[in-house]
Amino acid sequence: MIWGLLGETIPLAELTNLGAAGLMGAMWLWERRASRKREEQLDETHERIMADRVQLDQLIDVVRQNAEAMSRLSTAQEQLLRELDEKKAG
Repeated sequence: MIWGLLGETIPLAELTNLGAAGLMGAMWLWERRASRKREEQLDETHERIMADRVQLDQLIDVVRQNAEAMSRLSTAQEQLLRELDEKKAG
């Protein structure tokens, strides 16, 4: 049994009745069907990758913003500590 063009199974005996040219034609049609399925899978994968890329870009942006905020917070804390040290010494 092999798979036909519409997903149905075809007994091997029926294909042998087609002759060499018919068998080659059936094999070509089967390969085209498999190729179309691979192309659809590649298209779906590409769409998924592009969607993931958008999400990754958004994540990178959030991480960058968080790093900048942490840097500003660190600078403010250092300034506050300097001011407190100056008041203690002064």
